[in-house]
Amino acid sequence: MAQIDANSTGHAPQVDAVTGVTTTGHEWDGIQELNNPLPRWWLWVFYATIVWSVGFWIAYPAWPLISSFTPGLLGWSSRGQVAEHLGDLREQRGAMMARLDDATTAQIEADPELLTFARALGRPAFGDNCAPCHGAGGGGAKGYPNLNDDAWLWGGTLADIEQTIRFGIRSGHDEARVGDMPAFGRDGMIPRADIITVADYVRSLSGLPVENRGNLATGAKVFADNCASCHGADGTGNRELGAPNLTTGIWLFGPERETIIDGVWHGRGSVMPAWQDRLDDTTIKALTVFVHTLGGGE
Repeated sequence: MAQIDANSTGHAPQVDAVTGVTTTGHEWDGIQELNNPLPRWWLWVFYATIVWSVGFWIAYPAWPLISSFTPGLLGWSSRGQVAEHLGDLREQRGAMMARLDDATTAQIEADPELLTFARALGRPAFGDNCAPCHGAGGGGAKGYPNLNDDAWLWGGTLADIEQTIRFGIRSGHDEARVGDMPAFGRDGMIPRADIITVADYVRSLSGLPVENRGNLATGAKVFADNCASCHGADGTGNRELGAPNLTTGIWLFGPERETIIDGVWHGRGSVMPAWQDRLDDTTIKALTVFVHTLGGGE
């Protein structure tokens, strides 16, 4: 049984024979706990932290209320500090921002100092607004174009990229790029069998293996009758309509046979939002330059 403290029982406390210190009465596996007092310096530090915390509660925002919080006597807030830092940043960037405002995207890329500044401004804007779809490095994903290569649905010049960013694709904006791929199967325009043969023909355009090469002639005719008006007779695409080049081996939704069949059956019509009313002109120009210099700009 553990030795019980004398204060609660009236018995004399047990004294450790080695150190001469009384024990607390707690014992675990034959090991007794000595009743050593806390160091005086530690107690003073502990009391000081209590006083400091009370002062902190008074000086800074601390306690939640029903619909607000105690603001603190100093009036400090993290939101206010962020606003102050952003104001300082705008002041530091003022001269360069003015130059960026006045320059065209072509002039920006021709000026190394402006180009460096525009890319520095465009990178976080891309991360905040574009990366959720196109990836942090612009590498894209299934259904979202890779911005690092030289395959552009709507063109990769500075003017083309700025047009796409400003007004979007099928975004509903009056100046948005528009071009839908019809649902040939769902809407009864092409029979299922013909969709399968045209899918094989489309795969053959980029050198992919085809399950039934005997049907390629039929697939070519179906393609000429239904697809060539957008993708071109040779399948090289049409940027005015956003119709991809089918001969490059670069696939937005994937080169699998069933994926192509599904696209022809249900159609395609991805949407990119218009950023004209969401971002200021300077940020849009910086984004345009950033995307153009990722590696695939024309």
